[in-house]
Amino acid sequence: MNIDVTNIPTPAYIVDERLLKKNLEILKYVSDQTGCKILLAQKAFSMYATYPLIGKYLQGTTASSLFEAKLGKEEMEGEVHIFSPAYKEEEMNEILSICDHIVFNSFSQWKKYRNQIKAADRKIECGIRINPEYSEIETDMYNPCFTGSRLGVTLSQFEPEEMEGIDGLHFHTMCEQNSDVLERTVKVVDEKFGKYIAKCKWINFGGGHHITRPDYDLDTLIRSIKFMKGKYGVEVYLEPGEAVALNAGYLVARVLDTLHNDIDLAILDTSAACHMPDVLEMPYRPNIIDAGKPEEYPYTYRLGGPTCLAGDIIGDYSFKEPLKPGDKLVFCDMAIYTMVKNNTFNGINLPAITLYSEEKGLQIIKQFGYEDFKMRLS
Repeated sequence: MNIDVTNIPTPAYIVDERLLKKNLEILKYVSDQTGCKILLAQKAFSMYATYPLIGKYLQGTTASSLFEAKLGKEEMEGEVHIFSPAYKEEEMNEILSICDHIVFNSFSQWKKYRNQIKAADRKIECGIRINPEYSEIETDMYNPCFTGSRLGVTLSQFEPEEMEGIDGLHFHTMCEQNSDVLERTVKVVDEKFGKYIAKCKWINFGGGHHITRPDYDLDTLIRSIKFMKGKYGVEVYLEPGEAVALNAGYLVARVLDTLHNDIDLAILDTSAACHMPDVLEMPYRPNIIDAGKPEEYPYTYRLGGPTCLAGDIIGDYSFKEPLKPGDKLVFCDMAIYTMVKNNTFNGINLPAITLYSEEKGLQIIKQFGYEDFKMRLS
C-alpha cells in the first residue's frame, strides 16, 4: 500500500479509489462481453461517497431492505432492486415508489402484494427467489440451500399456476466462490426450473461471485451467462457485493498497549467485535501489511480489541520488530462487510471513513463521535 497513514486518525477505514476502479473495470468487461446487467449488492459495501464512480460502471443497486433501497435510489443512478425474506405492509408503498424490481421469497408473499403492485402508478417487475437445493458452501451460516433454509422456493413448493405477473426468477447460492461453482449451479437450475425460466424475461444469478479475485475464471462466468441468454432469450443479472470492493480497502489501527500472559499481547484501538465482526463470525484471520504468521518473524503477538469481550481477538501475528504503543497496523481487505456491519458495543467509537484518490490524496469522508453512539439509544 503506497498511502501515507502517518496523520490519519485511528481507527479508520481507507478505500483506495484506484483499486476500486480496477475491480469496476473487470465487472464492466463482463457486462460488455455478455450484455448482462451487474448491480452493486449494498449489503456488502454501502460507502455511498463512491456511488457516483460505481454508477459509471454498473447498472444500479440491489437492496435487502427499504433503507438500502432508499440509499441506492438517492445516491446512484440506475436500477434499484430489492429482495427480502418477507416484506412489511407499512413499507410496501414506499418500496413501490423506489424499486424497479421486487423479488419475493415465497408465492404467499407474491399473492399478498401483487394487486398492490398492479395498482402502482409505475411499472415494477417482479420475481420469485428459487432454491435449487444445490450449493457448495460448506458453512451453514452462509449457505442459503441448507436443509430447512428459509430462503427461496424449492421445486416441490413451486406454484406455476401463480406465475402470471412474474417477470423473472432469482437464485443466490454462492459465497466467495469461483465460476466453476456457478457453472455447476446453472446446470442444476436449468434442469429443475428451465420450463419456468422459459416463461420469464430475466434471471438473476444473485451474488457470491468473486469476479475480481486474481484467480477468478472469467471465461467460465461469461460462458454461463451466455448459456442462459442463448437458451432462453432472457436478460441476466448479477448482484456482486464483495467483488465490487474486494481488496480495495484497509483498516488502520493503533497499538495502545502491550503486555504478557504466557504469550505477548497487544491491545489495539480497533475491535474484531465492533469493527470487523466477520473475523469472529466466519471466522477468519485478516492479513496485516508487513506482518506474518505466528513465529514467521521474531516477535509474535496476539492482537485484541479494547472491548470487555474476552473473545475480542483478531488473531496471532508476527512482526520483524517489537510492537510499541503508537505503532500503526494496516489490515487488508477491509472495505467489504465492515462499514455495513460495525457497531458501537461498549461505546467503542466507529472508525473514520476515508477515501484515497490520485487527484485528491487521502480525504476524511466522515468521522464519528459520542453523538453517533448516543443517537442509537434512548
